[in-house]
Amino acid sequence: MPVRNTMRIDVSDSYYHVYSRGRDKAPIFNTPDDYAKFLEIIARYLSVECKTGKDGIPYPHLRDQLELNAYCLMGNHFHLLIYQHQRGGISLFMKSILTSYTSYFNRKYRHSGSLFESRYKAARIDNDSYLSHISRYVHLNPRSWKLYPYSSIAYYRGRSASPEWLMPERVLGQFGGRADYYSFLCDYEGYRDMLAEIKYDLADK
Repeated sequence: MPVRNTMRIDVSDSYYHVYSRGRDKAPIFNTPDDYAKFLEIIARYLSVECKTGKDGIPYPHLRDQLELNAYCLMGNHFHLLIYQHQRGGISLFMKSILTSYTSYFNRKYRHSGSLFESRYKAARIDNDSYLSHISRYVHLNPRSWKLYPYSSIAYYRGRSASPEWLMPERVLGQFGGRADYYSFLCDYEGYRDMLAEIKYDLADK
């Protein structure tokens, strides 16, 4: 079972469902450019080559510390499925992307203060059988999930080539292929049954 809603259990070679939402459930993405910026920030830390800021200072290069396996960005929250290779990788990654995105958002909208609700939440997944179900939970968040542009679903369906900072292979490897995974997503009855079983342990509950 996933370990409920904490990063106090910070271990290497483990999957985590990571979740964060806007303060008071306020929107954190207002335009397509906002979603694109958030993904650009993720790429900054997980790309093959180390990225450098305008000041010439390199950003933390975290590709060896963790993998992003799946994601879904919603209007006022987001979900990430992450495999952590090294302890502390998720903490550094989340601090980096939330700080960078908040800075962008506040400049753009003349906003001040915290954008996100307290700290992010993370639930460790210590049973591989739950991995596929939580990936489905992430992908089925949007009502029109099949063509949703701000999740990793297009890469899982093979409609687009995966960017270098996204690694869906660990999840897809549990299935016979992309078609099998897509059928798994479409199994709404099974999804509802599994959600009822695991919802208490998901990071956002």
